[in-house]
Amino acid sequence: MVTKEDILNYMRQESYRPLSYQELRDVWEIGPEEETRFIKILGKLEKEGEIIKTRKNKYGLPHMMNSVRGVLLLNKRGYGILMPDDPSQPEIFVYGKYLNGAMHEDKVLVRIMERAITDQRPEGEVIRVISRARREMVGTYERGKHLAHVIPDDPRQLYTIVVKPPKKLKVKSGDKVLVNITSWPDKYKGPEGKIVEVLGSKGEPGLDVQVVIKKHGLRDFFPPGVLEEAEQVAVPPSEEEIARRRDLRSLRMVTIDGEDAKDLDDAVSIEKLPNGYRLGVHIADVSHYVKEDSRLDKEAFLRGTSVYLVDKVLPMLPKELSNGICSLNAREDRLAMTCMMDIDPQGKVMSYDIFKSVINVNERMTYTNVNKILVDNDPELIDRYKDLVEDFRLMKELADILRQNRLERGALDFDFPETKVIVDENGFPIDIQARVQGVAEMIIEDFMVKANEVVAEHLYWQEMPSLYRVHEKPDEEAMAKLNLVLGVFGLKIRENKIEPRTFQKILHLVRGKPEEQLISMIMLRSMKHARYAPQALGHFGLASKYYSHFTSPIRRYPDLIVHRVLSALLDGSMTPRRRMSLERKMAGIGEHASLMEIKAEEAERELVDIKKAQYMKQFVGDEFVGHIVSIQSFGFFVALDNTVEGLVHISSITDDYYVFNESNYTLVGTHTGRKFAIGDEVRVQLVRVNVEEAKIDFELVD
Repeated sequence: MVTKEDILNYMRQESYRPLSYQELRDVWEIGPEEETRFIKILGKLEKEGEIIKTRKNKYGLPHMMNSVRGVLLLNKRGYGILMPDDPSQPEIFVYGKYLNGAMHEDKVLVRIMERAITDQRPEGEVIRVISRARREMVGTYERGKHLAHVIPDDPRQLYTIVVKPPKKLKVKSGDKVLVNITSWPDKYKGPEGKIVEVLGSKGEPGLDVQVVIKKHGLRDFFPPGVLEEAEQVAVPPSEEEIARRRDLRSLRMVTIDGEDAKDLDDAVSIEKLPNGYRLGVHIADVSHYVKEDSRLDKEAFLRGTSVYLVDKVLPMLPKELSNGICSLNAREDRLAMTCMMDIDPQGKVMSYDIFKSVINVNERMTYTNVNKILVDNDPELIDRYKDLVEDFRLMKELADILRQNRLERGALDFDFPETKVIVDENGFPIDIQARVQGVAEMIIEDFMVKANEVVAEHLYWQEMPSLYRVHEKPDEEAMAKLNLVLGVFGLKIRENKIEPRTFQKILHLVRGKPEEQLISMIMLRSMKHARYAPQALGHFGLASKYYSHFTSPIRRYPDLIVHRVLSALLDGSMTPRRRMSLERKMAGIGEHASLMEIKAEEAERELVDIKKAQYMKQFVGDEFVGHIVSIQSFGFFVALDNTVEGLVHISSITDDYYVFNESNYTLVGTHTGRKFAIGDEVRVQLVRVNVEEAKIDFELVD
């Protein structure tokens, strides 16, 4: 019986040339009884963009027909970039006139029209939309005399959606609505839709969060069947299950997290050895509760990750698991997956053991309190946690070694300030603060990185199907752009030196200099986005050959997959059939998880920017001192100490005519010679805030 994979493998042969249906049927000697099924398989492969049928009715793979399949990312300027499914293929530029009805993040098939010249992208035209990214969109309702329409909030959604004024819903111009697409756009017309929900009027409490959730297609409630299943499985471990595991309940261990964290999925333990340290990383055994293909599993897959929206969490798993039975709450028996590592004084793992365990965490510690113990030597906290203080000091000692070891091999350490938004009971921001990474945060980061490396390498050498966290080196186009900026400051990365250590060296050279933030940002943007893949392709940023995500299965689906593989390996249940099933699924799981991660990051970042704008609106007219962090031809961006950034537009600087100098990233007055450079301290006045667009405008105060 011929399968999809049989057909694809046959077409992947170098000797293959496009064949007609009749010719393909003859290859496998398809009889009348199999013909209907064979036609359906070919039709499905064509619909999914796996194969293409030419005008002469010949079948072949897309690349044989000068075509590429991938995800289309649109830009508010009206063009698109195709991100190919095959990461080895170059990105393809698509002009607006060649989008042919494709929308942002649609899966499409693009025909290459013009090959790349030098370092430019090849150009193409969308010839088929394989699948739509989303059917529902958030936008602003506007009603004219003859027509009503919805303008999508996401500027990357380029089409205005024509709608009929709803009869059952009260909606007025300016309201935020959720619209369902009923007719997709094509080359000749735009999309049509139906309003399914009125989210609220401008300025309503909580509207910003709802808009972000709906805009990014995030799931903000669990179906009843999933909740029922969560209640059924969220029961304390049985004595039989405990007996099957290594009992670590007498081993002293702690969790260290933020004050507001409720999903505690990692605990750590440490012992001093005569020749080093014994580090235990104990991770909640979520795979014990969330079984493959269960309702919980399918929902977790769809979500991909937990999303943290300032004061609201959209968890990957229901609270019965995420905050309950799977969370490593202090003084409660919990099932775990343990990675126990013996590490020498130089930070090298001498031996390790990965096993299923039962644990009982001694204390739920916070980053704040551990920092006060280790940095401030707080006498009250030292006394309260006197049985643990030596452990914390040992942890810092080992973490320093691990971090230094990682830096010596070339790992990159970008030092960007994070934002902490403090809100009131209505979700309105009452303070914006720069979040500083303390010693405790670094300890946990270092320990988790090491455990992830050990697990990844273990699964690799065991030849197990798995998901790896992949971060590939920058491509030629990105390096060319990076070198343009580096050249301004007398720096360059040679083609044969594209390795973590070279990037690290440049970061060290600019540390503390005015251009540090600009170069760090440009360098970060030059890198590819980390993703999940079934192949161990290495992690460029960490300078790690093998890396996976193992330490957060409560909030990341790839971690749960890694746990399942480990569990099957430990139980001896990795049968050839199971292995084959997992191998088939891994690429698809990785692709989906990577996409959901990007969605979550975009949503989190967007809401933080909105909250910054909301907070700053009350200060319109006030003056602030900040530093120039970026300069463009149209002006420069000023960052305040609280991480808020705003634009000083060149048109607002009226004492002279200013010209952008690309050779040194400065704005220089043609008559006065006055110069603005990155790192300069400036006094600015807040003149405008657009909350919806999260835009903040400053003007210079002379």
